[in-house]
Amino acid sequence: MKRYFDDVLLGSIELFCFAAELGSFTAAATAAGVTPAAVSRSIARLEERLGVRLFVRTTRQIRLTDGGRVYFEQCRQALAQLTDAERQVTGAQAKPAGVLRISAPTPYAHYRLLPLLGEFRRKYPEVTLDIHVSNRNIDFADEGYDLAIRGRAPADSNLIARKLEDAELVLAASPAYLKRHGKPRKLEDLDKHECIQFELPSTGKRVPWQFMQDGAAIDMVTNGGLSCSEDILGTVTLARAGAGLTHTYRFIIEHDLARGDLVELLPQHGGTSRPFFLLYPHARHLSLRVRTFVDFLVEKVARR
Repeated sequence: MKRYFDDVLLGSIELFCFAAELGSFTAAATAAGVTPAAVSRSIARLEERLGVRLFVRTTRQIRLTDGGRVYFEQCRQALAQLTDAERQVTGAQAKPAGVLRISAPTPYAHYRLLPLLGEFRRKYPEVTLDIHVSNRNIDFADEGYDLAIRGRAPADSNLIARKLEDAELVLAASPAYLKRHGKPRKLEDLDKHECIQFELPSTGKRVPWQFMQDGAAIDMVTNGGLSCSEDILGTVTLARAGAGLTHTYRFIIEHDLARGDLVELLPQHGGTSRPFFLLYPHARHLSLRVRTFVDFLVEKVARR
């Protein structure tokens, strides 16, 4: 087997990751117990070996180049795997430990995932959680995520997809809006109402509303002068303020419905749902922290 890395190069990679995480050669030097000059030399060695610039340097700060960002995510994953391997061999991995990076869309993050993380940290205090809350699609390899939650199964065969739940959809509006405009009694009545739209970040297209009709789920295009992109929770905030109708997940507005702050509409056409999946890369040896979190989340969602 050909040797590609020596001790000096591995140390340079570690110092590079410190600098990328901390945003400073000086901070990286302090964390590693070396001089800033040693960090600078290490980065220069890596840049010469790779033939690319890893950082853009100014007098006040450093920031990763596009190539540096890709290299950092890969190196961070590799170092984490080495740490996990060492813990498993030495028995130090009896408890899950290390950084766990998770990406989740805004509705599922705020109403399902984030409320559970305090309990997880109390059980596993040596696991540090880095949560990315966004509806943007991520690249596991380039961005270094361990897990993601998404509203559809991936086309990528390198990912495992475990369904967490089928989240029920519901149509609702505030009492103030309904007092001004009346309740829709049938699906055709939606043409006369302000239907608050949500645009998918990936395509910019408006999401059709889904209802049950004659025993089958149908997609329905609705219209309205209010539209949110990026964050679906914006449609709910608008509906709470009396701006129009929202078609959203029941788990988001269940307390609003119970208090009477929102009113469910067209229940005879309800009962549709959309799935949420937990995604993670195929791997022969998943780290203990990933396996522990997967089991924890699946159990919590199942109890609901």
